[in-house]
Amino acid sequence: MIPFLDLKAQYHQIKPEIDAAVARVVSSGHFVLGPEVAAFEGRFAEYCRTARCLAVNSGTSALHLALLAAGVGPGDEVITVSMTFVATTAAILYSGAKPVFVDVDPVTWTMDPGLIEAAITSRTKAIVPVHLHGLMADMDPIMSIAQRYGLIVIEDAAQAHGAEYRGRRAGSIGDLGCFSFYPGKNLGAFGEGGAVVTDRPEFARRVSLLRDWGQEAKYDHVIAGYNYRMDEIQSAILNVKLDYIERWTEARRSIAERYNELLSELPFARPRPPSHSRHVYHVYSIRLQRRDDTLALLREAGIGAGIHYPIPVHLQKAYAELGYRAGDLPVTEMLANDFLSLPIYPELPPDRANEVVSTLRNAGALRPSETASNRAQRSQSVTTGSCNRRAS
Repeated sequence: MIPFLDLKAQYHQIKPEIDAAVARVVSSGHFVLGPEVAAFEGRFAEYCRTARCLAVNSGTSALHLALLAAGVGPGDEVITVSMTFVATTAAILYSGAKPVFVDVDPVTWTMDPGLIEAAITSRTKAIVPVHLHGLMADMDPIMSIAQRYGLIVIEDAAQAHGAEYRGRRAGSIGDLGCFSFYPGKNLGAFGEGGAVVTDRPEFARRVSLLRDWGQEAKYDHVIAGYNYRMDEIQSAILNVKLDYIERWTEARRSIAERYNELLSELPFARPRPPSHSRHVYHVYSIRLQRRDDTLALLREAGIGAGIHYPIPVHLQKAYAELGYRAGDLPVTEMLANDFLSLPIYPELPPDRANEVVSTLRNAGALRPSETASNRAQRSQSVTTGSCNRRAS
């Protein structure tokens, strides 16, 4: 058996430190927004190379509060992508704003900056690029557009702890950055958790108030807020894991490189991060023509492959009211049909990657990488079709 993810292996690797950290919190009697949270906030801000970190109870809460702190509200529009988990869209709707989807680039699979300006209206307030699978979106052109139009940029970095773009860490380029510490993330808690990072003091102050019922002091509520606080046990666990994240990240990158080598001589579409990016491989996805059949065969062989994400957000029934239809985001829809995620976690023995690829060879053909001419044709299709938006 090769599991898709093995959280037990990671726990046993650092069990004494985790157990001691949890016991320390239990013995202290301080369970919410205490010294462990404060310590983690300082350390994670330093890791992200930002001035502040505000710990919250989930990545979804982080996105919600970042939007509110930036002044996003009813009547506003927020440009984002559909190739993401639904939390990105849900948080925009929680703020009262409307998500506006643009398509993704067919090579990097992240937000296509060339499609943003066509989606901007007088109601656009913010852009939320999603750093997919551990690869950061193309941030320089996104930031340039935002500055030109006076828009806020909020990085959805839920899958990108420690990822870099031209030497800058995920979360440090936009006005705010949002992280999830769901257990399966590259930096995962033993439950839910999230954080907002920022260099802007006014945003940090507002997030700090909003996460704790809008309290400036106990029972002194200066704004209407939420119960989005991180608990001490999760912070204590994250403080232990933060000591290992770089080691684990390099292990993920090593496994990804092994996959790359094994797949390089085969006509398989695999991740191709730009040379200026540090991909941290939260997910290692490839593209297949007969994805579902291949997934079934892998599972029969005891290999825990998965799909991220089989139904893009704009085609989910829960968000039908947004008015998008099949064909509106052709690259996103193509990837949703093709993606297959292979096992990748720091404790995965290198020889198991060989076994995964060997099984893939026998399972079915993958979609060949696009030629330059095909890519140009697809780009033209995206330009003319991917911003097909419904009326408000």
